[in-house]
Amino acid sequence: MGQKTHVFFLKSDEIANYILFTMDSEYKKEDFLLLFGSRIDIIRRKKGYSYERIAQGCNIDGSDISKISKGRVNITLSSILELSKGLDIHPKELFDFEIEA
Repeated sequence: MGQKTHVFFLKSDEIANYILFTMDSEYKKEDFLLLFGSRIDIIRRKKGYSYERIAQGCNIDGSDISKISKGRVNITLSSILELSKGLDIHPKELFDFEIEA
């Protein structure tokens, strides 16, 4: 079966982060984790926060936040709440990205 190419992008007021994936017809969990992590980095850079600054405001270590932002860790709902506290945002803002097929 042939591969399909999908372009996913995250929108922000000041930053656009484009990610190109080549995959079969289904989106993979790993791809979603990368998109979610990219969203964390967009917000972090926009606010001028380091991973350690985020960690000071939540119950997650800075090195773990770095892993999450790189899509290496699948997190829980409580971690989403903690990240939103550390970023000083509403949790729903972490999911403000589009997936286009």
